[in-house]
Amino acid sequence: MEEQYNPNTIEPKWQGYWEQQDLFRAKDFASNPKIFLLVEFPYPSGAGLHVGHCRSYTAMDVIARKKRMQGYNVLFPMGWDAFGLPTENYALKTGIHPTLTTKQSIATFKKQEKSLGFSFDWAREINTTDPSYYKWTQWIFLKLFENGLAYKTKMPINWCLSCKIGLANEEVVDGKCERCGGPVEKREKEQWLIKITEYAERLIKDLDLVDFPEKVKIQQKEWIGKSEGWEIKFRIQALKSKAKNATSKVDLRVFTTRIDTIFGCTYLVVAPEHPIISNLKSYIVNLKEVQDYIAKARRKSELERQAETKEKTGVQLKGVIALNPVNGKEIPIFVADYVLATYGTGAIMAVPAHDERDYEFAKKYNLPYVQVILPPNIQLCAPSSGEKLSGAQAELAIKTNCYSGEGVLINSGQFDGLSSKQAKEKIGQWLAKQGLAQKTVNYKLRDWVFSRQRYWGEPIPLVFCAECYKTITENSKLQLKNSQQNTKRKTQNAKKEFSKGEILNPGWIALQEKDLPVVLPDIQDYKPTDKGDSPLAKIKEWVSVRCPKCHSIARRETDVMPNWAGSNWYFLRYCDPCNKQKFADAKLLKYWMPVDWYNGGMEHVTLHLLYSRFIYKFLWDIGEEPRVLGPEPYKKRTSQGMILAQGGVKMSKSKGNVVNPDDVVKEYGADTLRVYEMFMGPFDQAIAWDTKGVRGVSKFLRRIFHLQSQILYSQSQTNTQSKIVNLKIEKLLHKTIKKVSEDIDNMKFNTAISSLMILLNEMEKEEQIPREIFEKFLLVLSPFAPHLAEELWHRVGNKDSIFLQQWPDYDKKLLQETTIKIIAQINGKVRGTIEAQQGASEQEILQMARQDSKINKWLEGKKIKRVIFIKDKLINFVL
Repeated sequence: MEEQYNPNTIEPKWQGYWEQQDLFRAKDFASNPKIFLLVEFPYPSGAGLHVGHCRSYTAMDVIARKKRMQGYNVLFPMGWDAFGLPTENYALKTGIHPTLTTKQSIATFKKQEKSLGFSFDWAREINTTDPSYYKWTQWIFLKLFENGLAYKTKMPINWCLSCKIGLANEEVVDGKCERCGGPVEKREKEQWLIKITEYAERLIKDLDLVDFPEKVKIQQKEWIGKSEGWEIKFRIQALKSKAKNATSKVDLRVFTTRIDTIFGCTYLVVAPEHPIISNLKSYIVNLKEVQDYIAKARRKSELERQAETKEKTGVQLKGVIALNPVNGKEIPIFVADYVLATYGTGAIMAVPAHDERDYEFAKKYNLPYVQVILPPNIQLCAPSSGEKLSGAQAELAIKTNCYSGEGVLINSGQFDGLSSKQAKEKIGQWLAKQGLAQKTVNYKLRDWVFSRQRYWGEPIPLVFCAECYKTITENSKLQLKNSQQNTKRKTQNAKKEFSKGEILNPGWIALQEKDLPVVLPDIQDYKPTDKGDSPLAKIKEWVSVRCPKCHSIARRETDVMPNWAGSNWYFLRYCDPCNKQKFADAKLLKYWMPVDWYNGGMEHVTLHLLYSRFIYKFLWDIGEEPRVLGPEPYKKRTSQGMILAQGGVKMSKSKGNVVNPDDVVKEYGADTLRVYEMFMGPFDQAIAWDTKGVRGVSKFLRRIFHLQSQILYSQSQTNTQSKIVNLKIEKLLHKTIKKVSEDIDNMKFNTAISSLMILLNEMEKEEQIPREIFEKFLLVLSPFAPHLAEELWHRVGNKDSIFLQQWPDYDKKLLQETTIKIIAQINGKVRGTIEAQQGASEQEILQMARQDSKINKWLEGKKIKRVIFIKDKLINFVL
C-alpha cells in the first residue's frame, strides 16, 4: 500500500529538529553579509493569530529562508506589542488581570507561529510589557523631554459620561461610546504631547532616501499634509445697533493656499473651539444658538466631523461681520464643525465659486458666490468680434458652478488677467506690505498625543514638584536665550540644574536613569477616577514620592504612554535584546541597522511607520544612533493585501466568517496554509479566501510527496538509468530556478508557485526523475513548504538540513530557446512556418511539413520535383 502524505506527523518532527539544531539564530558580527528582515510584531489578542498575520509572516519567512541559503546572515526576529486598550477593556469586562491575559495570549500566538514553521530567531524575542524592555521606552521619553520635545497642555478629549473615561476617536460612533452606547462629549484634559511637527519637513524630504512603494510615500505625505500659503488678517467689526457701529479691534487670522481667490471670499468659517467666539460673545446677538451648536459639535469626534459624506452644518455669528482686506466688503462669519481648530488657524476664508465644500455650504445657507478664476482654456474674448468679455459674460463661459482649479483672474481689480501662480505672489506681497498677510507653511500633522488616562501602559517617568515649580517660575533669569544654547540651566538662588523640558514644563521633573524602570503597579481596580484620571491616581502610596531634584514631597505622573510608545523603537532592541546598560550597543546597531526590508499592513503607514521614523531620527540626532547609518531606519518597505472572507467581504466575528489558521493547519497542514496564502493572488492586493483553493494546494503537495515515493522505491531503476538526463526536464528546471529566484525577490509568490506546479506536471509525465533534478526542485520548493521539503530531502538520502544547503544557480546555457521557426516555401512563395528543434534534419522537417495542414494542402496530390533545404532556416518545395 502506497504511503500517504501526513503533515500532522511530518511538520512537528521538523519543527523540533530546527529548534534543536538552532538553525535560525542570527550571528552578531558574522563575516558574511547581513540582512535584517522585519515583520510588524503583533498585538497578542485573545483571538489568536489570524490569516492576515500568516500572509505577511509567510512572505517574509520565504525570503528569510532563501537568503540564508544564499549565504546571508539573516536577522528575522519576533516579539509582542502587548500594551494597549483592548486588553484593558477585556480586564474591565471580565476582571481578569491584563498581565495574565497577556501572558496567555502570547503563549497562544507563539505556539501558533511555531506550528506554521516560521524561521524566527526566538533568542531575540521581546515583549513591550516586560519592565526590562519598557525601561528603555521610558528612557527615550526622558530624552525627548530633556530636549524640549515633550510638553503638557490642555486639549479636548472624547469623554463618555456613563463610563467616565476618555475615549480614542475610533471608540466614538455617531457621537456615542462604542462600549456602552452612552453619550460622548468633549472635555478639556491635560495631555502630554510630543513635538513630531518639528520633524515634519524631514519626514517628507527623507522619503526620497528610501525604497517605499509610491502609495506608501503618498499616504505619508498626505498625512503630514504640507501646505504652503498665506496667513491673512480679516478685521472683525461688531454691530451694537443699527444706528451705530462699534469696532471690536479684533483680527481673525485665516490660512489659505489659494490667496489668488481672495476677491471671491464671501464669508468666513471658524471652528467651534476657536477662542474668537468667546472673545466676541458680548457682541453675538444669537449667542444661545451658537452655544447650542458648539455643545452639539463637542459630542462628535474629529473623524465624524471630517467625513466626506457628512452634511455641512453651521450657525452664523449674528451681530459681527468681517471685512475682506482686499476690497473692504462686509462678509458674514459662521461657526461650523467641519473646520478643525487643530489645523491652520482654526478659521478659513470661504470662496464658494472655487471650492466644492464652500459651494455646498453657500448653497445651503443662500450665501453669494463671486467667480474670480477662469479655467485657462476659456476664451476671454468674444469669438466673433474679438472684444474682451465682461466679467458677467466670462462667468457664463464656465460650465460648472464651482471650478476649483487654477486659471486666470477676473473680478479681482488690479490683478485681473494674471495667472493663479502670478497672482498668489503679487496679492500676497501687496497685502504683506500693508501688514495684512505673511507667507506661512502649515502641516496637517499634529503633535503626537502621548498620554492616556488608562492603566495598561508604560508609566511616564516624571514627577510634579511644587517647590521646583516655584523655583522655575519665580526666577526670571531661568530662561532659554536661544535654541542653540545648552539645554541645562541653573538658577542663581538654588544650585540645581533643570533641563530644557523641565523649564518648558515648570514643576515637572524627570526621574534619573538609575530609577528606571518605573514599574507598573499590580492593581485590581482598573477603572479611572470619577474625574477621568488614570486608575494609578488612586494608589496614594505609589503617587507620593520624593522629588529627585530637591527631595521635597512630589507626586508621580499617573497617565501612561499610548500603545504606540513601545512599537516605535522595537526594531532597535532586536539588535541587542538583553542589554541592561543601553537600549542597544552602538557596535551592534552599526552592524545590523538599518532594517533592510520591512513588511507590514497599509493600515499602519500613517501612524506606526511615521512615529518610528520620527523616533529613529530623534535618536540619530542626539547621537544614540551611529551617524554612518543615516537618518532613516528602513531601507525598504512593502505591504500585503488584506485577506477577505469568501465572497470578498471583510472577515469579522459578528458575521461568523473568520478563518482560523489553526483549523486549516489541523485539516491540511501548515505547508498547505503557507503555500495557499502565497499562491492565492498578487501579494500586495486584497483577495478573498477560497476553501477550494486550499484543497487544490493540498493536492499539489500530496502529488510532490507521491512523486518522491515513486522515485525512491522504483524497482526498475539502475545505476545507468539514474544517470540519464531528460534534457527537456532539466531545461524546465533551470527556467524554474530562475523564475522562482526572481519572483521571491519581487514578492511575486503566486507566479513562483505556478512555475513549480508546471515543473511538477512535466516531471510526473516521466517514468523516472534523476535524483539531482528532484533535489534541486526541493531546494526551490523549501521556502514555501519547508516541512515537506525537509522530509523529502532526508528521504532521498541526505543527512544535513535542506536549509544548510546552497540555493541552486541556474545554467544560462540551458535557458536558451532551442526551438526555431523554419520558413516553408512552395515554388519560392512563403506558405507557412514550421516550429522545430534547432538542428533538425531535412527528413524531420519534411515530415513536419506533411503534418501541417496549412502547408500540406499545397503539396497534396502534387509531384515534388526537388527540395531545397537550408538547415535551421528554410525548406522550399519545387513542384
